[in-house]
Amino acid sequence: MHFRLSFINIIYRLLSLLVASAFVGWLFNYVLVSMLATSIFLLVWHYHYLFKLIDWIWQSKALSPPEAMGLWGYLYDGLYRQVKLQRNKQKQLNEKIRRFRDGAEALPDAALMLSEELTIEWGNKKAQRLLGVRWPDDFGLRIDNLLRAPEFTDYLALENFESPCLLLSPFHADVQLEIRLMAYGSEHVLLLARDISNLQRLEDMRREFVANVSHELKTPLTVVRGYVEMIQASQEIFEPHWQKAFQTIEGQVSRMDRLVEQLLNLAKVENNSDDEKQYINMAQLIRTLVDEVTWLNQDKQHQISLNITTNFYVLGSETELKSACANLLSNAIAYTQPQGHIEVSWQLMDDKAIFSVKDNGDGIKPEHVNRLTERFYRIDRSRSRDTGGSGLGLAIVKHVLHHHQAELLINSHWGQGSEFSICFDPSTLSNTAD
Repeated sequence: MHFRLSFINIIYRLLSLLVASAFVGWLFNYVLVSMLATSIFLLVWHYHYLFKLIDWIWQSKALSPPEAMGLWGYLYDGLYRQVKLQRNKQKQLNEKIRRFRDGAEALPDAALMLSEELTIEWGNKKAQRLLGVRWPDDFGLRIDNLLRAPEFTDYLALENFESPCLLLSPFHADVQLEIRLMAYGSEHVLLLARDISNLQRLEDMRREFVANVSHELKTPLTVVRGYVEMIQASQEIFEPHWQKAFQTIEGQVSRMDRLVEQLLNLAKVENNSDDEKQYINMAQLIRTLVDEVTWLNQDKQHQISLNITTNFYVLGSETELKSACANLLSNAIAYTQPQGHIEVSWQLMDDKAIFSVKDNGDGIKPEHVNRLTERFYRIDRSRSRDTGGSGLGLAIVKHVLHHHQAELLINSHWGQGSEFSICFDPSTLSNTAD
């Protein structure tokens, strides 16, 4: 029921009542007494319903308001309507909260809702099992006060949550956790922690298997190569088809030997070798690599230009950095036509040191760019066999850069060449070798 009450209506009703009481008083010659009695009656009547309203609001547990007449009846009905609407909204809100909590509890991951200041506001049961965070007991505490792992503290300090943080569970030393932080609404942060222990064990088994198999293959390959070289070096003259067979065996053994070597290198960088990091003179390292590839690149006669405009040192492993840069150079040489142009540069841009290799080869189609760093991924398998490619070079580069807080950028246009760049974070740079 819709009801509107204006100030004019109130004045009109009040004046009508007073005029009526004055008329009755005039009939009995008691005008003022009649008007005073009417005013007192109105005052008592309104206070009566006012006290009933106060009692209903503050003391009564009944949902429906008391009975009333006139304006107070409209007021009671309006309040009752608002109470019903509010209760319905509260029920809907409670239902949404219940669904949210049920959904969060059904997640396979530990979930924590944090404020902008990273204080805990809500968490599911898995957060207690994996992280030791108990809700509501730990409400209002900062998450880094409960997760005191140094790697998690460094992760929060970087304020770059695109990649996950890996750490051990504070309650289970054999449980490996992957933690991700993401924006949740405009004023909250969602923390998800996943148990990746099984995945980590499988990955470790794969790495060990690849490393062991690669290591075991070295000996038979060396034996086969030795026998082939011994036969070819002998004075005995073989028929042409046997000479071709021995050359084919030697070529395939060399190709397999390179593959095994790259597998061993990949296993080493994946295991994050404990080589002590030091500041590497990148300018000198790049000059050495360019000199080496220029000397070895006699067949294709590429025009290799070198542009070094900064002398910044990079904190890292010299062996790994040399491997990453050499892979980019060798790829440019392998996939650039003879007499092509290759530009190698080491420069500073926007506080980041960038090593880049640019060629004018065939380029890479867009659908292949995002998969280039996958193991054994090759754009043209037949061409890769001709050039000796294995699909492991950029996978090695990816892992090396992960160890050095660097990023690989690929800019390529089909038919116009490619540019591979390594961007080093300012935190890893120094003007000196100290």
